[in-house]
Amino acid sequence: MTRYSNYQAHKKLKLQIYTAAQKTALGGISLKAYTTENIRNVAIAGHGGRGKTTLAEAMLYLSGSSDRLGRVADGNTVLDFDAEEKRRKVSVSSAMAYIEWNNKKVNIIDSPGLFDFEGGRSEALRACETAIVVLAAGGGVDVGAEKALRAAGRRGLSKFIAVTKCDAENADFYKTLDALKEQYGTAICPVVVPFMQDGKVDCYVNFLQGKAFKYQNGKATEVPVPEDAVISGIHEAFTEAVATADDDLMMKFFDGEAFTHDEIVSGLSKGVLDGTVVPVYACSGYNLDAVDLVLNGITKLAPAPKGEEGLECRADAPLAAICFKTVADPFVGKMSFFKVVSGKITPDTAAYNARTEEVEKMGKLITVRGAKQEDISCITAGDIGVVTKLSGFKTGDTMCDPKNPVTLKGVDFPLPCYAMAVNVVKKGEEDKVASGLTRLAEEDGALKFYTNKETKEQIIEGLGEQHLDTVVTRLKNKFGVEVTLTVPKVAYRETIRKSVDKQGRHKKQSGGHGQFGDVWIRFEPYMGDEDFVFTSDEVVGGAVPKNFFPAVEKGLRECIAQGLIAGYPMVGIKAALHDGSYHPVDSSEMAFKTAARIAFKAAIPEAAPTILEPIVTLKAYIPDNDLGDIMGDVTKRRGRVLGMGPAEEPKMQELIAEVPKAEMGDFAITLRSVTAGRGHFTTEFARYEDAPQNIAEKVIAEAKLEDDED
Repeated sequence: MTRYSNYQAHKKLKLQIYTAAQKTALGGISLKAYTTENIRNVAIAGHGGRGKTTLAEAMLYLSGSSDRLGRVADGNTVLDFDAEEKRRKVSVSSAMAYIEWNNKKVNIIDSPGLFDFEGGRSEALRACETAIVVLAAGGGVDVGAEKALRAAGRRGLSKFIAVTKCDAENADFYKTLDALKEQYGTAICPVVVPFMQDGKVDCYVNFLQGKAFKYQNGKATEVPVPEDAVISGIHEAFTEAVATADDDLMMKFFDGEAFTHDEIVSGLSKGVLDGTVVPVYACSGYNLDAVDLVLNGITKLAPAPKGEEGLECRADAPLAAICFKTVADPFVGKMSFFKVVSGKITPDTAAYNARTEEVEKMGKLITVRGAKQEDISCITAGDIGVVTKLSGFKTGDTMCDPKNPVTLKGVDFPLPCYAMAVNVVKKGEEDKVASGLTRLAEEDGALKFYTNKETKEQIIEGLGEQHLDTVVTRLKNKFGVEVTLTVPKVAYRETIRKSVDKQGRHKKQSGGHGQFGDVWIRFEPYMGDEDFVFTSDEVVGGAVPKNFFPAVEKGLRECIAQGLIAGYPMVGIKAALHDGSYHPVDSSEMAFKTAARIAFKAAIPEAAPTILEPIVTLKAYIPDNDLGDIMGDVTKRRGRVLGMGPAEEPKMQELIAEVPKAEMGDFAITLRSVTAGRGHFTTEFARYEDAPQNIAEKVIAEAKLEDDED
């Protein structure tokens, strides 16, 4: 029987492996209550396409939480339930489900592997104490795994590694294991390894139990542990890893004494907790091979939930819970996912928001298995659940006891780095688009939506093309509005390079009261911190009465809001009112305001007007081997390299440069492509400076074209 033809066998197996408790769970009986010490929160992370969702689906199926073994390719998985995920055949957001295994509740959060959807990984890691990083047998330590392990390390999470697809053609578990050891050293501890015969997996050896198991259609049968040199060598390394976690065990190891099962579990648990041991499990999620061993490892070795910010993870402690994910469900309404750090949430809990300092009425409490929702009566300390219709809470907010306010650390979302302008397809739907994008930005912490006041464009910023494409699709599916995306306009500026002195004279007589205003204004370049400076101290003899000075300044400030050569705001100008005249009857504020405008329009064309472009300071973090390529790319973007040197991350360089903002549009895509996803960057506005003549001419031509179209 091939690995692709055994679905029916799995269905048959289900009847054999389900316990009575598991069967009742499928029958819809309410979830039993679990105390904190019997809860495990696990985030599944890693590179895209390595089998994360497949492994999670195998866990759900084996535990009885799902009555079928879902396939990503078939679009019938529990966790990839979103329409976009079914269409793309990849995870685009984090999804949660729980299972019951070995009398413990395991909350599983499956996170996306594509870099465009890293925000989902941030949500998952914030809610969990343990990260299972998934690799594929035969490959090295890919970028997604590196990032996941690094992110888990920053949060102080325990780490497991699951090497999947061990039964696939040309799979090589030991190649992957060697790559892990080379990169992460002695922390790597193989717990379950495959024994190979004739290039195929014969059985899986579990050093935690000291047993070996052969799998047929997911059913385990114990077999003798193979007498093999490779297996023996790995067992010695395993034993040493156990010993390093405890001084007493180390002494026993040196004395050549064998460890008991309890000692092995205790030693590994300590090592997993403090991060000195990273257990490695070989398995195949597709065929259910050794997935039960992975679940056993989680329930035995992974830590129970723990407190934060000095709080104890106890149900009888004051409430503190973090909202790590928000979803707008079309049927239930707003769903706020909470990890309870201390205390518990019940329907009568006072939902005090530490950010807004307001108390909100509690909604319904539910738990989820993918899209399936189940009512619950309590979310206890250490557990994860959902509260519906909490309008005032958003991702990153803390729910706490009003008498014991506390603010928990929020979610470390990656910063948006790719921006596009939003164009409404149907006129009149602008408000619906804005409302929809605002709600989607509330759901997705890596998405930013705002209106650029200068360019009058609605802008969305995300992590890449696929990320924003997904946003556009969800906007259509959820809110019924269509948009297109275009490259955003750049907020240029205009200034002058010569001093010019011009008269502005306004005289109008149309019967009755007339209008008269007369000013002489000198316009000159200004290099100070202010964009515009107006002076009037050169006026002598009352040539222009002081009460008209504010009107002159106001007229000029209105003029500089829209330059004369391309319509961009003007900066770096000093306007000195030094002479003029007035009429005792016909002069007015409006007349002098108009006179100032006339002087402005006469002077600026003769003052060598020019275009200024915004310059940003780029800080890019690049693998050593890719530094030269990125430096070349920055140079092509008219950038100036200011410096470089080793970054805090190992084998990474920090590149600092100044680059015109107009050239940075697709830098995120280029950096990701060149560095295989390892590079990242930040930008910060530095200043405006003269645009090259060819750029200035292009900007002016585009501005004139837009005016003609209008």
